[in-house]
Amino acid sequence: MTTVNECLILAAGQGSRIASLSGGDPKPLVPLFGAPLLEHILLSSHAAGIEKFVVVVGHRADALRRWFADRPLRDISVTLVENADYRKANGVSALAARKWLKNPFLLLMADHIFEPKTARTLLGQTVGADQVILGVDYNIERIFDLEDATKVKVEGDDIIDIGKDLVEYDALDTGMFLCGPGLFERLESAMKDGNCSLSDGMRRLCRERKLKAFDVGDGHWQDVDTPEAFAYTESIFERDFVESPILERLAHA
Repeated sequence: MTTVNECLILAAGQGSRIASLSGGDPKPLVPLFGAPLLEHILLSSHAAGIEKFVVVVGHRADALRRWFADRPLRDISVTLVENADYRKANGVSALAARKWLKNPFLLLMADHIFEPKTARTLLGQTVGADQVILGVDYNIERIFDLEDATKVKVEGDDIIDIGKDLVEYDALDTGMFLCGPGLFERLESAMKDGNCSLSDGMRRLCRERKLKAFDVGDGHWQDVDTPEAFAYTESIFERDFVESPILERLAHA
């Protein structure tokens, strides 16, 4: 089995829904328990086995570049890629990183935090070059904002449909994808008028039966996309994210 040690993080969006908390900073730098959301994601991924990161920036890219320059991260390699078209859908941001990712990689969002064990179990799966394995959560009742969540319809281990507006669904998209590099071809083919979302590319994989579901079980994760979701995450963080490197750092401060 090939060890996956590379990760793509999409951090280019404007984060308009959480603007009231950002103070003008880009959403990935909004602090949670004293550390930016992006640092939570980097350190949790590193604890799960990731060594090399490609981070796509766009909105307030200058602020993110300064943060990385001022906060060296030991044992972590980071390549910053700027997406000038960051106002478009997130599939465009993913495609901006294409030339840096030739092997299987973990794909994450800059506003989804998770326990290292959740990523570690996903990284333990074997993914084909033209497949994607999506971490899904069948514990639908524990989700904070179900209306805003991306839903998935599953048949066996195949995801046959994905989207926020699905009426019939079995599980929820955690925002954690183990990807073969063939994802980029599907995003290219899904382009319309120079734009595409990740879900557009994933639906192409659905039709080919190459988007697979992986149950994250009791692993915790949270989409931090609105002030309400942020407040909820603060309230449950110490209870549900006990393996967090940020909490470990605070405990030894």
